[in-house]
Amino acid sequence: MEEERDLVTFTDDDGNEFTLDVIDYFEYEDEEYAVLMDLSASDDEEGEEEAEQDVYIMKVVVNGDMEEFLPADDAKMDALAAIAEERLSHECGCGCGCDDCEEEGEEHNHGGCGCGCND
Repeated sequence: MEEERDLVTFTDDDGNEFTLDVIDYFEYEDEEYAVLMDLSASDDEEGEEEAEQDVYIMKVVVNGDMEEFLPADDAKMDALAAIAEERLSHECGCGCGCDDCEEEGEEHNHGGCGCGCND
């Protein structure tokens, strides 16, 4: 079963559209941020050694029913990058990599965490 992906389409300075996957959301200093990657590139390279991918950190601003993704403040980027790196490197006891599983050594329960490791 394929999991549902949270995709956001952006337009670059030349008018070209590109799509990124939102892989995580987090809060920092009472503001919401999103971690985005181009996961379609990794789908194309399946079976090859894990290649490095660009990771984007964007500030999320909610306007009514819409989420607007804005560039993060450069002055906060070091702190935001450290948070994103920590969250992306976290692995639970089963190795699924989700952040919502219980700690290793305790009863392992994925009830609704959505990581898909029990699918």
